Amino acid sequence: MKSIKKLTNILYHYLYSLRKTQQTDILLLGTLLARQNKQLSHINNLADAEFKVFSQAGDDGIIQYLINKVHIQDKTFIEFGVENYIESNTRFLLKHDNWCGLIIDGSKKATDFIKTDDIYYQHELKVVTSFITAENINELISSQGISGEIGLLSIDIDGNDYWIWKAIDVVQPVIVVIEYNSVLGAERAITVPYKKDFVREQAHHSNLYFGASIQSLCMLGDEKGYAFVGSNSIGNNAYFVKKDRLGSLKALSAAEGYVLSRFRESRDKKGNLTHLTGPARYECIKGLPVYNVSSNTSELL
Repeated sequence: MKSIKKLTNILYHYLYSLRKTQQTDILLLGTLLARQNKQLSHINNLADAEFKVFSQAGDDGIIQYLINKVHIQDKTFIEFGVENYIESNTRFLLKHDNWCGLIIDGSKKATDFIKTDDIYYQHELKVVTSFITAENINELISSQGISGEIGLLSIDIDGNDYWIWKAIDVVQPVIVVIEYNSVLGAERAITVPYKKDFVREQAHHSNLYFGASIQSLCMLGDEKGYAFVGSNSIGNNAYFVKKDRLGSLKALSAAEGYVLSRFRESRDKKGNLTHLTGPARYECIKGLPVYNVSSNTSELL
């Protein structure tokens, strides 16, 4: 028994040291890329600023580019839907730029994991476990002592994203990163109807019925005082900046900044991947209900 315990401890410390070394290496690379990124004077597309450290795609680079182009006084972020926070849009801000922030996820297992990560005591990071709704989001934020203008808000909950951003009024982020559903196209201003307990996997077996179109988010952003400045190269995150902080950044229309995603994440009724591409993805969810935020009417895809 003592031998097993000793071996377990040796393995634990080996894996811990390995992870620390990997973190150091990736942060060094990210720091070098961030320095290069800071020298970019003008780009035609946000994708030109991309690099990945902890983000799903090149969002770390886009965020670094934007925070160096707009004036941000309060270097605080809020991010939803982080799972275990290993992959996220704000972890590099925390580690590289020493921002502070609030992260929220509905999984207690995930948030418990975050609280055992070194990042939790090494930085000013608040972690909340909660399923997010339009009714509770402002209280979740304000209960952590956060209000007013903050640096960045990142929303990725695979469902009521439009409705959650619409509901938020306790904070006014300078930059907003929000997921959009590329399958819904760039023309119609539509979102899934609000359902308090919306869960993507339960809403439709295909896994393609969720979120909002880029056009609907651009309209909401405009109402809230934001300009759309582009998308990442894989076509799932849209970027908005307060209109009075745009500076040299160019405001885009939904059509100009829309990027067609190429994810092949569709599933059949048994949960097996079907790898649908192109128009076939839309056809799979055609006829399902959506809400048109332009006409304030319920429609069908």
